[in-house]
Amino acid sequence: MTPELSVVIPMFNEQDVLPLLVERLRPTLESIGATYEVVAVDDGSKDQTPVLLQRFKREWPQLRVIRLRANAGHQAAISAGLAAARGQWMVTIDADLQDPPEVIADMVKAGREGADVVYGVRTDRTTDTAFKRQTARAFYLLMRRLSGIDAPPDAGDFRLMSRATVEAVNALPEHNRVLRLVVPTLGFPSATVGYRREERAAGESKYPLSKMLKLTLDSITGFSQAPLRLATWFGLVGFVVAAVMLAYALGMKLFGGQVLQGWTSIVAIVAAFAALQLLCLGILGEYIGRIFVAQQDRPSYYVAYDSLNDNS
Repeated sequence: MTPELSVVIPMFNEQDVLPLLVERLRPTLESIGATYEVVAVDDGSKDQTPVLLQRFKREWPQLRVIRLRANAGHQAAISAGLAAARGQWMVTIDADLQDPPEVIADMVKAGREGADVVYGVRTDRTTDTAFKRQTARAFYLLMRRLSGIDAPPDAGDFRLMSRATVEAVNALPEHNRVLRLVVPTLGFPSATVGYRREERAAGESKYPLSKMLKLTLDSITGFSQAPLRLATWFGLVGFVVAAVMLAYALGMKLFGGQVLQGWTSIVAIVAAFAALQLLCLGILGEYIGRIFVAQQDRPSYYVAYDSLNDNS
């Protein structure tokens, strides 16, 4: 039977928080009054997360476990869950309980009232560090400036989507999806539900600074051509500066002026332009790398196990 609601939860080494998640999520979903399934995507966990999931699966018929062969990353794990989920409505939520599962009821209500996408918006982020709040604000501001995407600020990957929205997402060919930017570009009717972001219930954050920087880089190169245009403008400015300096040198030579002697200025100019060239090559390299990955057409994840097909 096709469930009305699917809840997709990416997990990576969440053995400490998993019992707390089940304790809060299950009664919340059963109180909504809709048939549901919970799609737990084990993103190559190295701790006891797979064992706990199988234990909870025996006690919770609606729990479905998908295990990836290796850690594919947060966005890829969500994509794997969305590709496997069967519900008419789908909610994506992290396992750390910073996004309260009780808000799902409000999201479903907003979806039934006509919205295809319902974003969970963090109206209170005092539990986050000042650094995380400022970098998140800078991220959304940067993406609005570079790409023009009007993504709701303070909205992460906690959202509800209709089946039509998810099918549109699944049809996209790109590999390095940043779903918090992909979904707004689809243009489906949307609404927001505010909530207070809580502290992580247990365990440690699985999203260090290195992964945040990678997410930002994927967002910029995936949704904006501004870096390429920046390289073009750098090249034009460099050309103009070189032309002015050449004209100045020729003028001094032809009209009897004294040409400045010394290699320091020459070395400085050569170094500056070399750095500029390297910067432009680096920007181009990011795009060429994405073209290379797209040409390989390798899957973003590999499913090792799906409990839906387990007849044991």
